[in-house]
Amino acid sequence: MQQYEFKVIPAPRKAEKVRGLKSVEDRFAHALMQLMNRLGAEGWDYVRADVLPCDERVGLTGKATNFHNMLVFRRPVRAEAVAALPEVAEVAAAMPARLTTHTEEGRAPAVGPARPQEKPSDNPEIAAE
Repeated sequence: MQQYEFKVIPAPRKAEKVRGLKSVEDRFAHALMQLMNRLGAEGWDYVRADVLPCDERVGLTGKATNFHNMLVFRRPVRAEAVAALPEVAEVAAAMPARLTTHTEEGRAPAVGPARPQEKPSDNPEIAAE
């Protein structure tokens, strides 16, 4: 099974001026093309563009959700890198056991009071009434 590594980068927000390109769309497309060609030369394949939410702080106590345009790239992981990865079974065996809420069915254990109850005669305020 082929394995991939992924790279997610923010999409360009504005483009630089380029001689011969007059419209904003042309300059933006050129900036995107340069970015994709640079990553393609490094072996990355373009997968998709995503718009993802991000909760960010505003002021001391405020919070706002902003959306960011992200570009997703992937490339195959080399065979020697895959061989160096630990097997899933080995990783699972090395993980510590986790607590679960699953218990055996049966009677619940007896639970006593949180505090021992006082007798009215032991408490002088109650005895005086």
